[in-house]
Amino acid sequence: MNSQHFFCGTNQYAIVADIGGTNARFSRVDLMNMDIDRIEVYRCADFSSLAGALTFYQQQQGSLSSRQIAIAIACPVTHDLVNMTNFHWTFSINEMKQEMDLDHLHVMNDFTAAAMSLPSLPADKKIQIGVGCTDSTKPMVVLGAGTGLGVAHLIPTANGFIPLPGEGGHVDWTAQTEQEWFIQRFLANQYDHVSPERLLSGTGLENLYLAIAAYQKLSVTMLPAEEIARLALAGQSPLAIDTVAQFFASLGGFAGDLALTLSAFGGVYIAGGIVPKLLPLMHDSEFRRRFEAKGRFSGFNREIATYVVTDEHPGLLGAAVYLKQMMASKNHGI
Repeated sequence: MNSQHFFCGTNQYAIVADIGGTNARFSRVDLMNMDIDRIEVYRCADFSSLAGALTFYQQQQGSLSSRQIAIAIACPVTHDLVNMTNFHWTFSINEMKQEMDLDHLHVMNDFTAAAMSLPSLPADKKIQIGVGCTDSTKPMVVLGAGTGLGVAHLIPTANGFIPLPGEGGHVDWTAQTEQEWFIQRFLANQYDHVSPERLLSGTGLENLYLAIAAYQKLSVTMLPAEEIARLALAGQSPLAIDTVAQFFASLGGFAGDLALTLSAFGGVYIAGGIVPKLLPLMHDSEFRRRFEAKGRFSGFNREIATYVVTDEHPGLLGAAVYLKQMMASKNHGI
């Protein structure tokens, strides 16, 4: 597609945002070359509304004006009315577009944006774990452990990419070892349903720490995920080390399941805030072995590459890519 036909003058610039339950990230993007700059991060709690935060960002940037805006947000986006899951912001997409006099306003789930960022990630912003190759014409998958566990696939087509966000973090988690069967029962006593998110998130690390302590018959007090990670990285706690080891084993198994689901020969990408911080412990973990351990289809998964995304703002990049594709599609009547 020829972007010269619809990006000209000031219209080549847009504002993109990545909104979480705690922080709101904003930036300007040049849609001609996808350069992202003027990045600012604000606390959501400092603003009464998303529109208020966006207006503040524009004013702080010298009354930065743009009639094209894309917003990635950490909640389902299925209707005009958007209700954040972990914060009080609620807004109508159509009303915001009219009130701000915008030509384009696209609001998407945060993992839609994460998926859309994958083909544009610089080589130095992703680290391969294990063997495998990528075919950019084949489906890709991204999963990210943070406050929760996000999942999305990306399908390449002749006219761009189709993101497939979902709630894959809430499927059934499957135990495979004696320790994991204990963890399964331990968590089932606390939750109605044991999903991968109960293990593969910040809260998940805390759940694993307590479950493995009970399995080892140790008496411990709850630690926050940040402290568990610190102790494991410093080698100061065998229990914290075991917790992170189990985290990576479970992450590998779940990532392998996602790779099988849509034959993700475009690669499997691990995003989110937790894994990059624990990266020094990942290479020697069971992540890749469990990723490949799929019985008769172990050879199938062995050919699929796995990466850790180290880019600090993939949501902003993905929102920009999504906006550019949507504008191009409308321009060409696709």
